[in-house]
Amino acid sequence: MLNELLLNDLIERVLAEDTGTGDVTTGSIVPPDYTTVGLIQAKEPGVVAGLPVARAVFRRLNRDISFQPRVREGEHIQAGQLLARVEGDARTILTGERVALNFLQRLSGIATYTDRLAGMVRDFPVKIVDTRKTTPGLRMLEKYAVRVGGGKNHRFGLYDAVLIKDNHIKVAGGIGRAVALARAAVPFLMKIEVEVEDLAGLEEALAAGADAVLLDNMDTAAMARAVELTAGRALLEASGGINEGNIIEVARTGVDYISLGALTHSARALDISLDVGEIKPLR
Repeated sequence: MLNELLLNDLIERVLAEDTGTGDVTTGSIVPPDYTTVGLIQAKEPGVVAGLPVARAVFRRLNRDISFQPRVREGEHIQAGQLLARVEGDARTILTGERVALNFLQRLSGIATYTDRLAGMVRDFPVKIVDTRKTTPGLRMLEKYAVRVGGGKNHRFGLYDAVLIKDNHIKVAGGIGRAVALARAAVPFLMKIEVEVEDLAGLEEALAAGADAVLLDNMDTAAMARAVELTAGRALLEASGGINEGNIIEVARTGVDYISLGALTHSARALDISLDVGEIKPLR
């Protein structure tokens, strides 16, 4: 689910960025009180995500716009497939077109890439998760698209989980001390994860009582050994240098999670278009 208040605030800011004081091209060419129908179509196969966002863009500009999805959110789509029909004020549809498509293309691209990677490891008891490597201001939507594509969300920000990284360990003076400080400061229900680079660091994190351990840039042999040493005492997350070429090998090690910043920072936007039909006066 998307937070409607946050979504509306985001859309308002993005529309203001694009329209400024008004759409001078549409205002010059399209008469007022004319209507049209816009057809949103996929130009390549993928997984669709962002239909509720596209609808909200048009409805933010004009509450009377009709937005009728022709596919379900998260559905696998084909090239040429009709995704949605937009009907109403012609000026509104042309003004909102680019912003709506930007969201739809970006989120569908993330969902498509997530679906592909999740599908590659579907036979293993591992979950694909995202990171905080998101576009500033779009984290809520990009993480939503990961979920639509079959992935899971890691922490949303610095506020909802503890992830102790190398610089935190350096400042604290060691993994044990860092975990102890965090444990004393955060609510008892909040999980604590520690990032480690080797098996010695893993042993320290386990001894300190970490709830989860992030295996940073370890090779698969070390990951497999980490799974043996941990023996279920903590969740294990593999991260760093993971891609389509090695993700199955990583999944075979037995880790619980595989996190990839590429889900959100490197997914290619899906090619989606909007074409309007006849523009005619409102009767």
